[in-house]
Amino acid sequence: MITPRFSCSQTDKSLIVSIYCPSVRAADVEIHVDNTLVSVHINPYFLRLNFSYPLLEDDESSAQYDPSSGYLTITLTKENPSQVFDDLDLLAKLLAPRPTAPKPVVEVLSETVNDPKHVNDEDDLVQKTESLSLEREREEILKAAKNDWQMPQEVPEPQLSTSLQKYYGFLDMHSGYFRHVTHTENEVNELGADAESCSISVRRQVRLKHENDKWDEEYYMADFADDEVIHDLIKWKHPHADHSENFQYTDEENALMLRLPRKEYLPTTTQTHNLYLVLLTILFSYGYESRTNQLDPTPESAWTLATLIPAFSALDPPNSLPSSPSKFMTDELCQTFVTSYRRSLAFPLYRSFILAEACRRDVADFLSGGKRTVVRCLLEMKNILDHHEIYYVYSKIWLDDFCVWLHAYASDDVLLTLAKQVSELRIPKSSIEWRLEALEAATQGVEERECDSDDEDLDDSDDSASVLQ
Repeated sequence: MITPRFSCSQTDKSLIVSIYCPSVRAADVEIHVDNTLVSVHINPYFLRLNFSYPLLEDDESSAQYDPSSGYLTITLTKENPSQVFDDLDLLAKLLAPRPTAPKPVVEVLSETVNDPKHVNDEDDLVQKTESLSLEREREEILKAAKNDWQMPQEVPEPQLSTSLQKYYGFLDMHSGYFRHVTHTENEVNELGADAESCSISVRRQVRLKHENDKWDEEYYMADFADDEVIHDLIKWKHPHADHSENFQYTDEENALMLRLPRKEYLPTTTQTHNLYLVLLTILFSYGYESRTNQLDPTPESAWTLATLIPAFSALDPPNSLPSSPSKFMTDELCQTFVTSYRRSLAFPLYRSFILAEACRRDVADFLSGGKRTVVRCLLEMKNILDHHEIYYVYSKIWLDDFCVWLHAYASDDVLLTLAKQVSELRIPKSSIEWRLEALEAATQGVEERECDSDDEDLDDSDDSASVLQ
């Protein structure tokens, strides 16, 4: 079935869905309303939307088809008039499946109350169970009393994994994308032929070694000395940092969102927390690429985007153990950005610490625009990667799911809190571990000596000219 283009709007009493389905028979339209779920079927199109609040299909509801324009306009009545339906422009959220109701932990298969024999049998079973449990506890207490009240402890044996297959990507849901990576010209992949079998610890070791091997002191000193272009890049203002205008997705962006997967995600507290950290690295990469090319992608843009994200190039996303999905410690934010800083200083064309700082400020600006602005950034990245014959896989294993998750599950409040924390963050140069301050001081010393030498040469030439006169 084909998912048609559509848009949603609302009045005080009604919700209006406009669907583009040209060359169909209006008599074949099937519309079903089930509380918050609206399904529309007209061969060969099918659309299922999940709204935030319930709707009614009553006498005031209607459906009109205009053969000249090809649009089917469906008007449904709100169950609660004047209720405002939020996020009608977030197509990925509307297309996401209805959340699954949690299943009961205990299911009663049968129950017998009036049978006295059943009651007696049940009482006997309870008494036997209690006696057994008390005996076990009594034995443990007696052993502890004989051993100076030290309870017996056993070291748990590590769980061994017998499978060589490892999972990666969004919520570790993907595998098999790099099975034949050696037969492709994937210059981003740092794990080589072992990408499908590397453990998380090995991935991190390989990534750090690759960063250290690619680090070039002379390259950094050259960019530090000749920084005119870099200062021009820093002065550029990213258009997505301006949130004054009324936000509206373009037709191209809506078309991209219609092609996103329709999945339900059930991440744990730790996974949700780490997804926000991964998002920071993704937005940093986007900020670097868009700032250095000023939103005019080049043939190297896909490589730059994928290389600067450790979750792409080394399948090594940030991994934290938080107590809350929405509370972020300063140390873990610093560590997340240190990885992005290191990669921006080791791999791309412009390698500058102050440029990395500008990209971090861009991340804060993107986050302050909420999920709509963040998804717009990810859609632009997705558009670049999708058109690359090799690096499209990173869009499949990360960006597709990320766009859906952001629209349907992410919190604008968390993004705004992160924006404030990121804007106030301070990344010390010493945390990069590449002697940046010493290299910068040495470069400045060379420049000062060259300036003094030029002044002396100028004085000598003046003295020679006066002697000749």
